Amino acid sequence: MAYKPELWAEAKKKCRLNEEEIRMAKEMGLNPKSLIKNIPSPREQWKQPVKVWIHEMYEDRYGKKKNKAASS
Repeated sequence: MAYKPELWAEAKKKCRLNEEEIRMAKEMGLNPKSLIKNIPSPREQWKQPVKVWIHEMYEDRYGKKKNKAASS
């Protein structure tokens, strides 16, 4: 399912993501609602910021090589 650009823009703003991180999230099949839902609250000190969560999940799935090649 393709999500509306407005939802991705909202997730980008609320989660403080850049275009590269949005691309990574889309590539992994995440949706903007799940990104917003995973923003840690002040009581969830154990939870990583969405930006870090996306990077770690991307590296686990595709390895560091693909991530570095995409940023070159």
